[in-house]
Amino acid sequence: MRAIAEFIMRGRVQATLVVVGSAALPLLFWLSAAAGSLVLLRRGLSDALGILAWAMLPAIGWWYFGEPRTLLVLLGTLGLALLLRANLPWSRVLLCSVALGLVYGVVLGAVFREPIEAMALELQKLMPQMLEGVHQQLSVDERARLDSLVAPVLTGLIAALLQVVSLLCLMLGRYWQALLYNPGGFGREFHALRLPIPLALLLFAGMLLGPNLGAQAAMLAPLCSVPLMFAGVALLHGLVAQGGLAKFWLIGMYVTLLLFMQLTYPLLVVLAIVDSLFDFRGRLARKPGSGSADGEG
Repeated sequence: MRAIAEFIMRGRVQATLVVVGSAALPLLFWLSAAAGSLVLLRRGLSDALGILAWAMLPAIGWWYFGEPRTLLVLLGTLGLALLLRANLPWSRVLLCSVALGLVYGVVLGAVFREPIEAMALELQKLMPQMLEGVHQQLSVDERARLDSLVAPVLTGLIAALLQVVSLLCLMLGRYWQALLYNPGGFGREFHALRLPIPLALLLFAGMLLGPNLGAQAAMLAPLCSVPLMFAGVALLHGLVAQGGLAKFWLIGMYVTLLLFMQLTYPLLVVLAIVDSLFDFRGRLARKPGSGSADGEG
């Protein structure tokens, strides 16, 4: 990874080659966004603008052929990178990612309405099997309301996935920046990431109340969960670093998240909310004899 970062920062030609070349390849759009964020974080928007403008060409081309991820993730990651370069804390950047997710949802709902509605219809057909006997016990009005929420929630889930990818690309770019110019800096930032209590409660309220504010507002539920999930992951990274524990615990967390996401994801959200209230890392640091680590985690 260090070799890639060094190659990107070697000069304008090398950076353009990576950013544009990876944007042109269908499975490497994330690398284009991460490389672009590295250039922007280090050199600023004025120096990076010429490089990033070239990356828009293949991204727009993919949009024309019905693939929106390249352009959306590239623009979204760069927008978040601008906020991070302006010295906004990670907690604020995560909050702004919810607004970015809403933009993703609006764009997807407007431009790709027909394929999303087609997927929603297929899900509605499978709903009786997925909910087993519960679906038959619902009244006609409750079934109609449930059906009306399928398309917005599906749009929100797709937008939340793009939101997660954008944040991961930004974190990769920040990691590269720290690796080259401030070793251990990203690890310290990420280990200290903790959402303030009002922000955590606001996001939790968005998760719970979003579906009750109307069909279109239902997409708020998955979008508001993303910052809480990242805060939960940062909590575990910070505790492992402070406790001097083996990286095995983090590997186990990620494997569990991939295999049992329906259980692990809500647990991370709950951990983030509880940590906002009790500050586990702060309590551990105040204990005599507690260790610390400045690795990248």
